[in-house]
Parts: sequence; C-alpha cells; structure tokens
Amino acid sequence: MTIPIGLQLYSVRGECVKSLPDALASVARIGYAGAEPWGYDGAALQWQGHGVRDIRKMFDREGLECCGIHLAPAALLDANIERTIEFCKELECRFLIVAADQKRMGSVDGVMELAAALNDTAGRLSADRMYTGYHAHNFDFKTLENGQVAWEILFGNTRQEVIMQMDIGNCASGGGDPIAILRKFPNRARSVHLKDFGGPPGSVIGEGDADWPEIFRICESEQNTEWYVVEEGGEGGLGFEICARSLQALKAMGK
Repeated sequence: MTIPIGLQLYSVRGECVKSLPDALASVARIGYAGAEPWGYDGAALQWQGHGVRDIRKMFDREGLECCGIHLAPAALLDANIERTIEFCKELECRFLIVAADQKRMGSVDGVMELAAALNDTAGRLSADRMYTGYHAHNFDFKTLENGQVAWEILFGNTRQEVIMQMDIGNCASGGGDPIAILRKFPNRARSVHLKDFGGPPGSVIGEGDADWPEIFRICESEQNTEWYVVEEGGEGGLGFEICARSLQALKAMGK
C-alpha cells in the first residue's frame, strides 16, 4: 500500500512568507506529492497575501495536491465557515484540520465544547465528502481534572469521521504514546503527521526514538490513512534541507 507524502508548509513558513510560489516550487522539486497550508482563519478567500484561485494555480503548476489545511479555531465559526469551505473547495482540499486549541483542550468542559464544534462541522461537510479534524500538540496529552487525557476525551466524543491527525513527535513530547493511541482509535487517522522525537538537534525521521515500522504498519492496516504529512523544518521555517532529508529518509524506508 502506497500512501502519498505531503509537507506541512509551517515547516518552511519563512520561505512561504518570502515567496509562496518559489516555496511551493521547491517543495515539489524535493519530491513531495502534496502540501498542507497552515493558519487559515476563514476571514477572507486568501492566504499569505494571495487569492485562493491564484494559490490553486500555484499548486497545479507544481503538480502538488492540497493534502489538507491547518485551521485556526475561528475558521469553523458561523461567521467564517462558509468562506472556509469555499476556500477549501477551490483547492480541492478535503481535510479541514483545526491546528490547535490549547484553551479548550485545557479542561473537560472545553474539550467537550470542541468535540461538539467538530461534530457539527463534520455534519456540514459530509455532503461534499470533506472532513474536519484536530491535530495533536504536546498539551493535548495532559491529564485533566476528571483523571482522563484530553486527547482521549476528544476522540471518545467525536463522530467516527472526525479525523484524528496524530502528530508522532508532538504526542511523544507531551508524554503520550502515539502507537497506543493509534491502536485505540482505529480508522480515525486519515492524515498522520510524521515527526520524530528524542534525536539530536537537526535530526530527522529515522534518527530519533520513534518506532517507524510499527507506526507505518498500524497506519496501513488498522487505520484509514490517506496521507502522510511531514512536519520537520529548519529554524524559523527557513531552508529546505531538513524537509528534504526527511523525505529521503522516508523513501529509504520504502515509503
């Protein structure tokens, strides 16, 4: 089973700010099949100073797919959701992922509020075969006041189609066990962020402590994973060396 590999553009955010067309050209030249924008808030049909139609042309010119998008929580508010959907439809982006919501993930009531928002959005997207979801950060694996882990509360109370975008490195750095969580919530991880942990500065996938063979086995047998998304980059999101080495390492693993 071959799962395509995309790059979370936050990894090269400094390069995107300098020139989005040039950054996307470099991402494609390295060999990535897709790219995932970050930080969209739904306020306008543009990102990084470019209208969505122009962004679509950039993706098409480089042969890249929009493998998902990281949203600010505000993008799913009633005032913004229709723009967010229109933006994503223009890019043929099916995965609308809330990048982080540290405030709501800090309490049981907040987690349940976020779960309700994701469930509502999932219902609005279903007719268009689009999906919403939530991306892992280290703070999502804290134990809350009821003795449960925030991440497990969230995915224990969201619809089956809400994407659990596990981030391997972020989960581990927050004290979570990414392998155990992938096993606990099968067929929820349509998109998985690949990031190693425990390695020296400047290390990439395969140079840390992650058990990549087991992670890939689970994704490819117990999950419905459609995209692997690398999120490893240089300081300040500048340069392409780290994300290029990450992709080379994955290719060496047969991905």
